[in-house]
Amino acid sequence: MTTTFKTVVIAGATGNLGYPIAEAFLNDGSYKIKILRQKPESKNENAELLASKGAEVVYVDYNQKDDLVKALKGTDVIVSALSSKTTGDFYGIQLPLLEAAKESGVKRFIPSEFGGEFTPGKAHPFVDSKFKFREELEKSGMEYTYIFTGVFHEFIEVIGFDAKNKTATFYVDSSSKVHTTSLADIGKYTVESLKLPEARNATIRVAGSTDSFKEILQKFEEVTGSKWKVIEDREVRHRFRNKIEPIPSAMDDVKAFICENGTLSKLDNDKFSFTPSPLAEYINTVKNV
Repeated sequence: MTTTFKTVVIAGATGNLGYPIAEAFLNDGSYKIKILRQKPESKNENAELLASKGAEVVYVDYNQKDDLVKALKGTDVIVSALSSKTTGDFYGIQLPLLEAAKESGVKRFIPSEFGGEFTPGKAHPFVDSKFKFREELEKSGMEYTYIFTGVFHEFIEVIGFDAKNKTATFYVDSSSKVHTTSLADIGKYTVESLKLPEARNATIRVAGSTDSFKEILQKFEEVTGSKWKVIEDREVRHRFRNKIEPIPSAMDDVKAFICENGTLSKLDNDKFSFTPSPLAEYINTVKNV
């Protein structure tokens, strides 16, 4: 059964991830697009750009359920690109939106995933709250789609590549593979997922590139025309968990965790109408760094 959608609300639409998703929906032109902004009203360049392209900007108080319910009236799909970088609590930041969505009659909820694919029970505090939110979403009765994309091209430094200092840190074996996808393509995948019957109550796994860490380093060295310093540190998570000196930072622990879970279990690229841009295309833009 294919559900018909007309109105899409995007939460977090002015952020690094949300903006290209909102832009992709506006470029597609098939839906009425609303973006949620936190009250009080404030000037925001990305919000103004999206409004100039046809998006309706709606200001809400995420802590007031009635306010959210009113804002979501008539919504068919919610795409959450809410960021939880300060607390890591993807559950707490999205739950008010989910509760209001249930009351407003929203048909489908696409939560803030768009990263790696992790196994329940073998996860990390960084993503545990995502599993908790998925449980609530699946109990809600709403349709859902989880979209896994691997590491964002534009944030490749998260897995150890420092273009400014020309340093690569390998938290895993350099031959290990990692999936990566550009933010623009994540937006396109999100749009097309609404037209894909297989995406209803399902997980979609897509990627722009599949490369080993060694291959990524080689591409950076080619583009920058210099030999990079390589640091191999495969004991980060062990030292962090057991407080062994030198104790890594919490961020290094997260980076190592992402690298250990760098590949998706399969890819659904063939279900979509476009060919995503490869990581090499993004790396070509760093030559002047």
